[in-house]
Parts: sequence; C-alpha cells; structure tokens
Amino acid sequence: MIKNQLFNVRKDIPDSVTLVAVSKTKPISVLKEVYDLGERIFGENKVRELVEKHEALPKDIKWHLIGHLQSNKVKYIAPFVAMIHSIDSLKLLKEINKQALKNNRVIDCLLQFHIAEEDSKFGLTLLSAKELLESSEFSEMRNISIVGLMGMATFTKNEEQVREEFRTLENYFHVIQSHFFKFNPSFEHISMGMSGDYKMAIEEGSTMVRIGSYIFGTR
Repeated sequence: MIKNQLFNVRKDIPDSVTLVAVSKTKPISVLKEVYDLGERIFGENKVRELVEKHEALPKDIKWHLIGHLQSNKVKYIAPFVAMIHSIDSLKLLKEINKQALKNNRVIDCLLQFHIAEEDSKFGLTLLSAKELLESSEFSEMRNISIVGLMGMATFTKNEEQVREEFRTLENYFHVIQSHFFKFNPSFEHISMGMSGDYKMAIEEGSTMVRIGSYIFGTR
C-alpha cells in the first residue's frame, strides 16, 4: 500500500520538486518502511515527536519542521533540524538564529505566508514580511538562511480558489526575491501543496510539496 502510493507520488513529481513525506502521528516502524524505500526527507509538525523520531531513526534523514513553532521549543531541534517551514515572526527567527549559533550551524528557514481564508492558519502578510527583512535585527543574523516561502491554501473543494491562493504565494516569492534575494541563489523554494492539491500546486510553481495522508494513509 505505502510502497505503491509513494511510487505514484514520485511519478507525479518532476525532478525539480522536492518531496517532504509528512510523517506526523505515524509510528517509527512505518517511517522505517518509507526510509527503506529511499525517502530521506520527513516532515513533522510537533517538536516532541520530531525529537523522538530523530533519536530513533537513521541520521541521514533530513527533518523538516512544518508546523507552528513556539520560540521556547527551538532549542530542542536546533542541533539537527534541516529546515523550518513556519517562520511567522521576527521573534521566532531571532531565537532560531540564537540556538543555531549555539550549535555552530546555519539553519534553512522558509517564511510562512498567510494565503488562506481561514484565520486559524498562521503566516506573514507581504507588508510584515518586508518589515522583517528590512529590520536591523535581521541584517545581523548569521546563523539562519532564508531559502524561500511556505503557504497553506484554504481547505475547500473550490479548486479555482486554491489555485488563486497558490498563485498569490508564487507572486509573493518573486516580489520578495527581487527585493531582498536577487543575488542569492539559495532563495529558491516555494513550499506549497499537500496530499489533496499537490498536482495543482506544482502547476502553479511549487518547488516543494508536503505529502502525508496520500503516502501513509489517513490518521
């Protein structure tokens, strides 16, 4: 079941798009099965679960924190996390920079934008992102690397709305890139698209898709 689903996803995704296998709530044994099928990038949304799985599984896995992150929990993942998708404040970024420095690392980060209708989703606006990137505090950070943007579309059956929200994020990416990262090739990722809409997201410019239930089955 998992083998077939993973094969189908890989078939759908171009080489230029990165797959993040969203393994939240799944047991270690299931992650090991997907690992043995060649997957090396896993996404978790809770710090405690991420730490436990990192300790139990092979160390060549690249762990992505894709859920909302509280500043006081950054220290637990700073030694090993490969990428944090959910940067939604200067305060959080400062803490990541601080903890990355303690661990002598540079941590890749994505700015999370609020593109959905639901108020429950976190994220920056274009204005707040610009303010963050123009701040003197940001200019002094040496232990984080902003490598792109992330966003979640509205949970709706209205495909045109979802497509429009993906287009909005892609547009934000180009605006932010031209203003702040024009000569920085590492600013390259648009993380958008999940199990139900990843094909559409890729059509609208996604370079990284976060797929859980389609691979692992529903929780």
